[in-house]
Amino acid sequence: MIRVRACLLIALLTLALPAMADIAIVVKAGSGVGQLTRSDAINIFMGRYRMLPNGNPALPLDVAPLKARFYRALVNKNLAEINAYWARLVFSGEASPPQQVATAAEMRQLVAHNPSAVGYLDSREVGDDLHVVLILNE
Repeated sequence: MIRVRACLLIALLTLALPAMADIAIVVKAGSGVGQLTRSDAINIFMGRYRMLPNGNPALPLDVAPLKARFYRALVNKNLAEINAYWARLVFSGEASPPQQVATAAEMRQLVAHNPSAVGYLDSREVGDDLHVVLILNE
C-alpha cells in the first residue's frame, strides 16, 4: 500500500511540474535570415560581432524570465558568470550587452517589427510573425 501511494505521489508531482520546452532563437519572419549556427548565436549574444549572416546589423535581445535558461543552454554559464563577462567588456569599452526586455510579449513585439532584432523565446511561444533560426535543447 505504501508503494502504491508513493508511486501515485511521484506521478502527481511529475504532472504538476511544468515541462520545459526548448528555447527558440527567433528573428522577424521575412527578414532574410534563414538560420543561425550555434557559433553565430554565441558570437551575436556574447558581443563578438553584431552582424547577421545576411549582412544586416544584429540587435540581440535578452528576455528576463528566460535569460538564465538561455545562457545555460547556449554557453553553459550561469547568470553570475554572464554578468561578470559583460562587466569586463563594458568596462573596457569593447562591447555592449544585449538589450533587455521584461516579458516574452515584449520580445515578440520587438522582434516581429525589427528586421535586425534577434531574440529568444520558449519554443511554445513562437508565433507566425517570427522565424525560428536555431533551437537550443536543454
